[in-house]
Amino acid sequence: MVKALIVDDHKSVCDSLTFALERAGGFSVAGTLPAADRAETFCDRFRPDLGLMDVCTEGGASGLDAVKRLREKFPAIKIIVMSGFDEITYAPRAKEAGAHAFVYKSGSLDYFIEAARSVMRGETIYPEDKVFSIPIGEVNLTAREMEVLRLLCRHMTNREIAKELFISESTVKFHKANILSKTGFENSMDLVVYVLTRGFINPMY
Repeated sequence: MVKALIVDDHKSVCDSLTFALERAGGFSVAGTLPAADRAETFCDRFRPDLGLMDVCTEGGASGLDAVKRLREKFPAIKIIVMSGFDEITYAPRAKEAGAHAFVYKSGSLDYFIEAARSVMRGETIYPEDKVFSIPIGEVNLTAREMEVLRLLCRHMTNREIAKELFISESTVKFHKANILSKTGFENSMDLVVYVLTRGFINPMY
């Protein structure tokens, strides 16, 4: 029997996933939590085999940050990250944090069950990398360029970005120049406004 933990600040989501997992057979839900920053204490006590982790949780706690901590402290736990937002950085950041799968909440409950079974068999599940549309078409940015753009969306300066990413300010400027060249925007502020207003990036998580 696979013991599962569900972390989501919407009770209806927790209830639906609990019902689906236990109805499917082979799963028991050890508990549900509204905030990702409480997952480490729960796992230390109850040792679940599987975690379903929302990205945006109660109190502003990031599910992606929690995944990294859990994978370091409890390497045996399989983790599925889930989100209801069509944000382009969540899936690659979940993979980098060590999650075994990333799924969108728009999927059916049957899809969640199949994903859970696949992960417990040792498989990984990730959607295709997303691109975002801009006036000149669709653009693919490198992983580092996406990191710089995400930090720009948090209104960080070149110096702050350099410190966050452990790179030089000149390297930050180089990446910004490449981003602007690829996207066709004349300045980073216009690009930031564009991606934020269209929900391509959520700087809070």
